[in-house]
Amino acid sequence: MEYVIDTSTHKVIIFTKESCSYCTKAKNLLDSKKVDYKEIDIEGKEDLKRALVLKTNGSTTVPQIFIKGEYIGGCDSLYALDAKGQLDEKLGLEEKLQ
Repeated sequence: MEYVIDTSTHKVIIFTKESCSYCTKAKNLLDSKKVDYKEIDIEGKEDLKRALVLKTNGSTTVPQIFIKGEYIGGCDSLYALDAKGQLDEKLGLEEKLQ
């Protein structure tokens, strides 16, 4: 089976593995911002892993995070956006505060 990954179906999609501490850390940040996200566990899904590598320009680690269809990167990239004050804007949270 060949997978086609459509990252436009949810505002935030995070590809994870169950035993991944970086995945947990990324989900904790999203949870702290009360963001709904679609989590997709890629453990044991080789076709999905291959499709994800193509979608992320060769990245083989998890988590892999997409916001509004835009590839963000992994946990470190998510936290870097937050540290720069750009994550809330990408998530559309600033509009909710006004």
